[in-house]
Amino acid sequence: MTKQRRSLVLVGIVGALALLATPAWSHPAADGSRHEIIVQPDGDKDHNRPEHGSLGSIGAKLADPTANIWALVLNFQGPTFYDGDLNTGSPKVGGNVIFQPVMPIPLYGSGKDQWKLITRPVIPIIFSQPIPDPAAGTDAFDHIGGLGDIELPLLLNPSARMLGHWIFAAGPVFEFPSATNTKLGANQYSVGPAVALGYKTEKWTALVFPNYFFGIGSQSDRTAANATTSKLSLLYSFAYNLPGAWQVGTNPTIAYNHNASSGNQWTVPVGLFVAKTIELGGIPIKIEGTLEYAVVSPNAFGQRANFRIVVTPVIPSLIQKSILGGN
Repeated sequence: MTKQRRSLVLVGIVGALALLATPAWSHPAADGSRHEIIVQPDGDKDHNRPEHGSLGSIGAKLADPTANIWALVLNFQGPTFYDGDLNTGSPKVGGNVIFQPVMPIPLYGSGKDQWKLITRPVIPIIFSQPIPDPAAGTDAFDHIGGLGDIELPLLLNPSARMLGHWIFAAGPVFEFPSATNTKLGANQYSVGPAVALGYKTEKWTALVFPNYFFGIGSQSDRTAANATTSKLSLLYSFAYNLPGAWQVGTNPTIAYNHNASSGNQWTVPVGLFVAKTIELGGIPIKIEGTLEYAVVSPNAFGQRANFRIVVTPVIPSLIQKSILGGN
């Protein structure tokens, strides 16, 4: 598949999901009535759907990657500041948006006995990415935009009755060479393990979500600078639930590139987020603002600081019955 066709496929996926999500909130119930939104004494709102509770509980569920809730995550990252030995002037600035449909698919059983397949495709759209050209010396950069490599984790999540307060899901994660520019991706298919592991209470949710990618096969347009992929992506998160559907916490992602030279392998950010879940036009939407700073960053050139705005509208579950039965 050509890179142009890959881009068209992405546009089709985004458009289809948007069309599915938008009208569903206005669908009447089987008896012709519409779902009523109940305002609770504390100002929180309860959406009359089996998979959606109050706005506060929706925000808490979105902090758990294995929760039984469908959503469309729009993660706007920017401005992101990059710096290092290859840059002698002011930090370079970049920006992108990551589109991530959250689609937990019920496999078997129902209620607390339900097993799920957790699918969370990661589709990066780069507005501007500063990329150094070491061969040209210091202060030589290209600013490139386009589509990045798409990731697809497929995680098996056991029933809530088995796990109790624990969070667990595991399975393979795939990366596809969908980048529209060779400098924006690995130009290689990759696969590896992914695990979500954590613990949750009524007040807080804590978890780690590591993904490791090993390159497989090859692409004709790979460059010599792109060695066989061997890299880690590790999300670590803590979210504390506050009254009024507010949350505070941290959710940075650590990155490790085994093929990079010494001093350039790790990016370790720390950060703080504040989030609130609201209702707009009958749709629950979680809005989050995050500031991050990399306490460890590649010496040559890498991310130093980052500001993110994450907008997550919740959509109705498009698959409500277990596809393998057991309801």
